[in-house]
Amino acid sequence: MGRTVIPYSQVIEREREEWAKFRRALRRDDQRVFDDLFDIAKLHVQAGVYASRPWPMEPVLMAILLEQQKALRRLEARLAELEAARRGD
Repeated sequence: MGRTVIPYSQVIEREREEWAKFRRALRRDDQRVFDDLFDIAKLHVQAGVYASRPWPMEPVLMAILLEQQKALRRLEARLAELEAARRGD
């Protein structure tokens, strides 16, 4: 019989648990940011399932990077708007 594949959301939680000691060593503010990163990874569960990578942390990190890049682009666009408004464009 074939193996049962666990839901990808559980894979993310297992990865979070694997990093628990690292998390505990962080300052409280950094622990919150750490938690946010794993929450961000859950925004792309479908992509993680589809990727089916042998190392579960790869799609978790890619999902985090994707959201970070989107946030950076939003900030860059907003900064460009503010600079244009300041110049009077």
